[in-house]
Amino acid sequence: MTAARQPIAFVDVETTGGHAALHRITEIAIVGMSDGEVEWRWSSLVNPGVRIPSGIVQLTGITNEMVAEAPPFASLVPEILARLEGRRFIAHNARFDYGFVRNELRRAGRAYVAPVTCTVRLSRTLFPEQPRHNLDSIMLRHGLECEHRHRALPDADLLAQFWQVLLQTQAPEALQQAIDQVSRRPSLPSHLSSDLIDDLPESPGVYRFWGEGEPGQEALLYIGKANNLRERVLSHFGTALRDGKAQRLAAQVRRIDWHESAGELGALLREARWVKELQPVYNRQLRGQGERWSWYLGSPTSMPKLYELSGSWPTEGDLYGLYRSAKDAKKALESIADESKLCRKLLGLERGEGSCFGFQVGRCAGACVSKEPPAKHALRTSLALARQKLKPWPWPGAVIVEERSHFGLCEWHVIDRWRYVGSVQSDADDLPPSPHSLQTLQMSRPQDAPFDIDTYRILCRALSRSKIKVRPWSLDDGLESENRIFTDV
Repeated sequence: MTAARQPIAFVDVETTGGHAALHRITEIAIVGMSDGEVEWRWSSLVNPGVRIPSGIVQLTGITNEMVAEAPPFASLVPEILARLEGRRFIAHNARFDYGFVRNELRRAGRAYVAPVTCTVRLSRTLFPEQPRHNLDSIMLRHGLECEHRHRALPDADLLAQFWQVLLQTQAPEALQQAIDQVSRRPSLPSHLSSDLIDDLPESPGVYRFWGEGEPGQEALLYIGKANNLRERVLSHFGTALRDGKAQRLAAQVRRIDWHESAGELGALLREARWVKELQPVYNRQLRGQGERWSWYLGSPTSMPKLYELSGSWPTEGDLYGLYRSAKDAKKALESIADESKLCRKLLGLERGEGSCFGFQVGRCAGACVSKEPPAKHALRTSLALARQKLKPWPWPGAVIVEERSHFGLCEWHVIDRWRYVGSVQSDADDLPPSPHSLQTLQMSRPQDAPFDIDTYRILCRALSRSKIKVRPWSLDDGLESENRIFTDV
């Protein structure tokens, strides 16, 4: 029997949000089919044990009152497993429904693995000329009927109708080939669990590859950042046969873990911190912690002073350039002085009586012998340094940066004068971070954490390229005010 006519379970779930690990099922429906004929239809509301957000209520029509007396998922497990057993799991955007069902079953202490087919991908494969493949588009294109969209049983029944259309209109060989194509699972090294393919989320985050270290210990091999964790992690093994480094890494990895983020900013910040703190074997970027020296101008008329960024950022004045050592900073300023005919004595690069060496060889405009007014020399110094000016911290103190994902994960990053303090996560996408969670960050905040050039660059790009919601944060009091309005910058 071909895959198209074997026993099938068409599944649809309604949930409290889009993140399988954080949100819960509020309704599940399964339509059983064998040899192209519907055998039975089953559905149930589910008490998720948490509040259903108002936006989800508007979309599905499932209210908190409706699920209050519904059974919890755990009590439905025997029924659900009996209906899924021995059947191909088919859903629209299958990783969503399959992920939610697997996570709920895992919470109940039951493992579940099944062959999975996604009707979104199947529609794209069979009808590539069509621009849209959402369920509404498929319903209109093939003349299918559905009384109540975004409820589990009508949507699952819609998939069964679509399947029957495919059986009637597609050649059996072509349909089987398309099913095989969209259902093909990626390959993993034999020493990694195949469950990893289903467990990896399709969300931003940071992942870590672990290998064998000292006896009884693990060695951290690699840390990476991804906008889609599943695609990025699996891509390491897809390229293993073509790339020597990837091949060595694939052979050594024994365990993979990850941390999901609400967006790219959180992933970048955490990657930069983890790489520096944990020093994985294969990472070659984001390791530099030496660029902590800069030149400081307190005002346009002052002379530059060497400044070490050892945890503080000046509240007044500006910084120019980043250097790994005081020696490198002085060499750079000497080069700028020669190019702009600045006086090395006034810049503090030379000592002694009389004119500077630059004036004697025609590389100084004469500020050291009163041929150039000090104010003019100071102005020319600030202009010469201007192209190396660091972006000033635009707030009076620490701030909270908000980031939200399409899956319903909310994250608040605490940043203090370009230093990343930490993040607070929540699946309650309509609530602010609690003062307690922020106070926890405050207590764990490293008071003398050094300036980090990678974090600075990540934040500069984020603040300049996209609209980010920011609110002030008092380091003494936690969240300054529960009623503060976010501002776009």
